[in-house]
Parts: sequence; structure tokens; C-alpha cells
Amino acid sequence: MAERVPTVPITIDGVEMEATAGETVLQCARRHGVDIPSLCFLEGLSPVGGCRLCVVEVAEDLRLRPACATTVTSDMEVTTQSSRLRSYRRSILELLFAEGNHVCAVCVSNGACELQDVAVRCGMDHVRYELQAPRRRVDASHPRYVFDPNRCILCTRCVRVCDEIEGAHVWDVAHRGHGAELVTDLHRPWGESTSCTWCGKCVASCPTGALSHQGSSVGEMRHTPDMIAWLVAARRREWTEREARR
Repeated sequence: MAERVPTVPITIDGVEMEATAGETVLQCARRHGVDIPSLCFLEGLSPVGGCRLCVVEVAEDLRLRPACATTVTSDMEVTTQSSRLRSYRRSILELLFAEGNHVCAVCVSNGACELQDVAVRCGMDHVRYELQAPRRRVDASHPRYVFDPNRCILCTRCVRVCDEIEGAHVWDVAHRGHGAELVTDLHRPWGESTSCTWCGKCVASCPTGALSHQGSSVGEMRHTPDMIAWLVAARRREWTEREARR
């Protein structure tokens, strides 16, 4: 008989529910159907709390806490929607759109983009900040894939999936602050990488049009981030027979 996993009581948006001991607020909320937006989080990868979109309010704590990196505690009271949180998330999204080149009408991921979807869900309909309109060089040197740094939001999903799941560590973040950028093999063109296995996990996990397949036209790119969670579950033998038959 399988060992019963201990649970703890938790309240989210005024609704009492049970959380599994050790899981994060984001995991608990999603398991109970509570929508908390996020971009850097991906089931199966280590949480970094970088995008700050999943921040929530916790009772008796003035700070906003990243739900993806906050472990549930007994009797925790969490608020996922408030005027403060909605304003904060819209500001974060506006900054992301302002510092990159996210012109959806000419993007390969138009209509299937997590950044686009989150912006709609959070009610972001304009950008108050000056558009940076970056002109970073697109890397199309790889035979299968293309990297457009102008559409990258530095969520580091590709960095983590390549390191933690594939074990190749092709991707990394160079520099800091405004100058931070993704690089492959210590700033070599992706096509000249000696560590890339061509697995495509980085492309599958990308939430924007920054990583795509060669030859993809506007709106044709389809990412499959859920595949990463399936791979992790398979390696840990955590899937069920019913899920395996799907």
C-alpha cells in the first residue's frame, strides 16, 4: 500500500483547502484550480522566482512572496488576487514588453505564446514605458533551431532544462542587469556548439518566440512545455498506468 502523503491546511483567497506537505503555494493553487500567472516556472525544473509574476500576499507579511518558491506552511493564508497584485503584475508585463521586441503580429509564436496569454489574463492592454526596440543579432546558425534574443525574457527555462534534464549545459546567462543576455557555449554561435545534443528541450520549454524551429513562419511555432514535466515524472517513475496509456 502506498504511503499516505501528509497534508497541511491552507487558505487561498478565503477558501480552505489541503496542501501536500513540501509543495509550493503555486503547485497547491494550481492543483485546486486557482490561476496564478507565471512565466519562469515550469513543472519539473527548479524554481527561481525570477519573473515575479506569481507573487502573492501572505497574511502578516508585508512582502510580496513568489508562489513558485514559497513552501506551504500550516494555516497559511494566501491572497492571489488584489488591486495591489494586479497593478504589480501589469507593471512587470509592461516592462517585459518594453525592453524586448514583442511585436506579436510578426512573431512565429503569435497565438501560442505564454507571454501573450499572460498579458491578456492580467489585463495589460498598453505599455506606459518607452520601448527599447533592441536590435540584437539573431542566431540562425543551428541547422534545426533559431534563437532570437530580441524576444527573450530571461526566464532561464532553457538554461535549467538543458542543465537539469538534458545535462548538456549549452545555455547560460552572461552579464548582469540591462546587459544580461543568453549565450551558448561561452558566447559561441549555437551552430558551432560542441555540447548541444539537438534534443530540442530548450525550444519546447520557451514561453515566447525567442526559440523556434528553422523555417517557422508567423504563428506557426508550437511549444510543448508540458513535455518536460512528463520526462521528469517518467524518470522518477511517478506516472500512473492510466497516464501512460494516454
